[in-house]
Amino acid sequence: MDVLMAALVAALFAQASDRTPWCAALLGSRFARPVPVIAALVIAIVVINGLGAVAGALIGSMLTPEARALLLALALVSAGAAALFKMKAPDALPDSRLGPLATGLLALLALGIGDRTQFVTFALAARTPIPALAFVGATLGSLAVTIPAALMEEAAWCRLPLGTIRIACCAVLTVAGLLIGLDALRLL
Repeated sequence: MDVLMAALVAALFAQASDRTPWCAALLGSRFARPVPVIAALVIAIVVINGLGAVAGALIGSMLTPEARALLLALALVSAGAAALFKMKAPDALPDSRLGPLATGLLALLALGIGDRTQFVTFALAARTPIPALAFVGATLGSLAVTIPAALMEEAAWCRLPLGTIRIACCAVLTVAGLLIGLDALRLL
């Protein structure tokens, strides 16, 4: 269960400082129907975190415990460092004639494949004997940020203190990553 909570918290911090919730807020503004937008969010996040967890499960058995810890440290530090960069608005959304579900799914998959949350999910899944817990935790943590963003829409999202949120996320993720890395190197 430790990995479930670790994945949930790490995904919360990684998503809160990422462009995915902003994209969800844009989708919420563009389409006045939140149910298909939320369905697109759920599908995209399940696919993205599922791919990360499966890859982590495949790689994890090939690594030593120290290497798995260093992989997690790298994922957390890189997620924290990425949070420092000012977010730019998500690129133009696909043609809205596709409807809210298809538009949201395409936009969120394009934005989320290879993002910091997927890397953290990968690293946590590699570290645990039950990678499904990393998947579930990361998915719940991601949805806990993106669904409210979709419901509040873009204007309300942009009024949040995003700079302060990014700095706080950077601090938490970077400190956690550094502590795990130092422990893996037996320097702590």
